[in-house]
Amino acid sequence: MDESSKEGKGRHDLLLQEIEAIDDYWGPTFRAIFDTDECDAFADKLDSRIRSHDRDIEKLCSAHHQGFIESIRDLLELKGLANRIHGEVQAIDSDICHSVTQLKLKGQELADARRIERNMKTTIEMLQSCLPVLRAYIKLQQQMKEKRYYPALKTLEQLEHIHLPNISHYRFSEHMKKSLAKVRESIKEASMVDLKDFLESIRKYSPKIGEVAMRHTAEQLNIDISANSSAIKRLISPTVSGEFDYEAPSESEYSVEEDLSAQDLVDFSPVYRCLHIHTVLDAKETYENYYRKQRKKQARLALQPPTNMHETIEGYRQYFHGIVGFFVVEDHVMNTASTLVNRSYLDDVWNIAVSKIASSVRTHSSYCTDPALMLKIKNLVMLFSSTLKTYGYSVSQLVELLQEIRDHYNEVLMQRWVHVFRDIFDEDNYHPIQVTTPAEYQRVIESFPYRDSNLEAAPFPKRFPFSSLVPKVYRQIRNYIQACLQFSQDLNLADQEIDDTLRRYTNLLLTRTLSGCLSTLIRKPSLSLLQLIQISINTNYLEESNAWLEEFIAQLTGASRELSHIARLQGRAVFRDVRDDAEQQIYEALKRKMDEFMELANYDWQLNEPSGQASSFLMDLIAFLQSTFQAFTNLKEHVAQNACLTACRHIAEILMDLLLSDDVKSISMGALQQVNLDVIQCEQFAASEPVPGFEDGTLLSSFLDLRQLLDLLLSWDWSAYFHDYGQDTSKYLRVSPQRAITVLEKLREADKRTVFSVLKKSERDKKKLMETVLRQLRQLLQSSA
Repeated sequence: MDESSKEGKGRHDLLLQEIEAIDDYWGPTFRAIFDTDECDAFADKLDSRIRSHDRDIEKLCSAHHQGFIESIRDLLELKGLANRIHGEVQAIDSDICHSVTQLKLKGQELADARRIERNMKTTIEMLQSCLPVLRAYIKLQQQMKEKRYYPALKTLEQLEHIHLPNISHYRFSEHMKKSLAKVRESIKEASMVDLKDFLESIRKYSPKIGEVAMRHTAEQLNIDISANSSAIKRLISPTVSGEFDYEAPSESEYSVEEDLSAQDLVDFSPVYRCLHIHTVLDAKETYENYYRKQRKKQARLALQPPTNMHETIEGYRQYFHGIVGFFVVEDHVMNTASTLVNRSYLDDVWNIAVSKIASSVRTHSSYCTDPALMLKIKNLVMLFSSTLKTYGYSVSQLVELLQEIRDHYNEVLMQRWVHVFRDIFDEDNYHPIQVTTPAEYQRVIESFPYRDSNLEAAPFPKRFPFSSLVPKVYRQIRNYIQACLQFSQDLNLADQEIDDTLRRYTNLLLTRTLSGCLSTLIRKPSLSLLQLIQISINTNYLEESNAWLEEFIAQLTGASRELSHIARLQGRAVFRDVRDDAEQQIYEALKRKMDEFMELANYDWQLNEPSGQASSFLMDLIAFLQSTFQAFTNLKEHVAQNACLTACRHIAEILMDLLLSDDVKSISMGALQQVNLDVIQCEQFAASEPVPGFEDGTLLSSFLDLRQLLDLLLSWDWSAYFHDYGQDTSKYLRVSPQRAITVLEKLREADKRTVFSVLKKSERDKKKLMETVLRQLRQLLQSSA
């Protein structure tokens, strides 16, 4: 057998196994057979397999034939038994049919009973479903009667959402729904009454809430509201002597509950109940609008400051407490009922409020003239800002407000220091400070850091070059700087910014307040010349104190000294200007004093012969000038020199004015010679160098115009005058034709009064010569014009 026939036989066996293994579906197997050309071969194979199985069946039947016969015998026996059973079954069936008929009757009766029972049960269930509604409705009526609206709302919700839907098919439910609508409105109106009561009470409690909130903020930030009170009272209420009188605060700034928080002081349940009620009643938006409208009205009331707020700190405190209380309440409502109050709404209210707050505080603080009160206002504004900042509000406008209050505070301080400086000036004796003991010397040094090795080495009693005005003014400037610092502290400013601020305010004090007070002082007509001299000396040492003040400010602020040049103190320029003004006043006072002496001049203009010595009033004036210039030793050299030069020029002007005065109609030669003696005395005074440091001839030049005029008139050297007129080498260069004409006319007038002068030929010649001189002088005057 070849290989192909073996493969075909094996394949046929596999196909036969598949047919034998499958009971009802041989399609794929037959298709595989028909797809090949071996159908006949497979058919033969199949027949062979069938014959094989037939032989197996025959063998099996032969093996079980005896058993089959026995089974037939058993079936025959069962036939008889089955007939007997059949008869019994028919009898039983007859009995059962009779029983079923009876049972059917009983079942009908039972069904009727069950139907009645079911109807009763249904009725009971319906009644039970209605009972809760009725009970709830009765409960609702009772709650409304007792005004327990929040539980009534819950009962109403149960009726509407739980009970009534179960009995909606009953007609009485419609009537109940209509009555519930009226109950709903009653609950809404009643809840609004509770809300109005809450709003009324919260307006009363808001200041207390704000007080507690601000106190808690102060405790958290370690802010002591009463701090600096004693210090500022000492600084802004100084006595002229430098001592400070003040009283310590007798009680705490705040007296509030220790353990309650701001929210613990108020029961917010009416707000939540009313919100819940309106939410349930589908009127939430109406409630929110009403709540916000009413709270905005209360905000406007809280933002209205008390009429007397500017008088005491309690007015400001009450004002701030009310505002803080309002926003604390709103913040609490926002955190617990965010739908009622949200952040955007609060921000809008705050933006409106902060502008009004700043305006109110700005207006009322502008009336304040008490620095201690302004410090308390500043502390309150700071605490107010810190409190609201912790609740998330922007306080930048309040920071700017503090800057404005600080400027006004400085103005108030400067007004206070005007009186301080004036009191110092009024009480000063304008004499150098003299100390007799080391303790007295040390007290002066401690109040004014003046150091002089010569003074330290000098024996007691020691004399300082300045009066008591200098240390007192220096001490008060330091006090002013410390008072300014009190306001700048705790404002979260950098050291350099505080330093610049103190320097700026100190410059204002120096350039406006102190400068104005000193200018007013030196113009007092009651001041003597020696007092003016001492004031000028004082300004020198006050100018030197400028560096000590700058060092004092740097120590207070701790700012970098390299950057402090940006706002240098202007004390040097101020005291320099005051000193210049004082020097002018010294010159003017010296002139006034000299005028008093010169008013005593009683020249006899018709004097025949001079007295042979200078006039007594002039001698007294020169003695006064000599003693006065001795007091100029502590002044700067140029001041003494200018004063001396001014004095000499003023004497010369007065004597010249006397000669040229229209009130003097005639002057005799004797009177002219007496004036010449007085001028000689003045020239001797000028030549004696009453003040050192002048160049030769400087003081004498003050009398040069007078000297040349007198020499010309007394020597009658008119030929030299006319010959050298207009030349720089002229002996009488300073004699103008007009002055010469004026005096000559007065001399001519005096000659006319001499009765016998016309009888003398020499006098007649002199008169002709005088007329000739006058004519030539007028010609010179006309030609020069």
